[in-house]
Amino acid sequence: MSLTQLNRECLLHLFSFLDKDSRRNLSLACRQLREVYLDPCLWNLLHFSSPCQLRWDNYVLGPSLRYLTICWYSSRVQLVCNIEDWLKTSFQKDICSKHESLVSTFLAHVCHMCPNLLTLTLSGCAHITDQEVVSVLQCCKKLRSLRLENCVRITDRSLQAIAEHGDNLEEVRVDFCRNITQTGLQSCKEMRPIIQLSAERSADMIPDIKPEEKEPLGKALQKFLLYS
Repeated sequence: MSLTQLNRECLLHLFSFLDKDSRRNLSLACRQLREVYLDPCLWNLLHFSSPCQLRWDNYVLGPSLRYLTICWYSSRVQLVCNIEDWLKTSFQKDICSKHESLVSTFLAHVCHMCPNLLTLTLSGCAHITDQEVVSVLQCCKKLRSLRLENCVRITDRSLQAIAEHGDNLEEVRVDFCRNITQTGLQSCKEMRPIIQLSAERSADMIPDIKPEEKEPLGKALQKFLLYS
């Protein structure tokens, strides 16, 4: 018996054991297998290990997506992407320009196509901002778990959005997000006490400070002398 003699339910079951690339390659065999590949029911879970994988034509977004993970464990994140924009060299900015909008653009598609998303994990996504988090919370209202790790542009604005729009959220993690403050965490806990909120190291890290926000050394010395 060939694959094409199996009914659709059996084919969907077989496809479910394959990774993204294997599913796509098999779908090229014939129209029937292509239709199975494009069935949204097959794609309830997606995992990406780098932003560049978001460009690949080996997955399908749809209303069946429940679990989404984008993790980027790369030295590039530490050495280039996590650096404040105003401290980056032109070479570092050029590197970032090639991928900095990939996750944001992908999440915009998720907002429009995946209203039933339950779990979202973003790790090492240094270029996403509060706006992307706000949009996901507003569009994916069934979201139960949100995990943000080492997302350096995330601030207390995301925590405020969690408090305002996270009606079904049960768990929120904002680990190693250096621009999250203790004040923001406390406010979110007070507004949404039912949410299990954790922030490993986030509020204890040194936040980004733009050059114009830094206090001149002369004024700092004057304050010290004045109050000493």
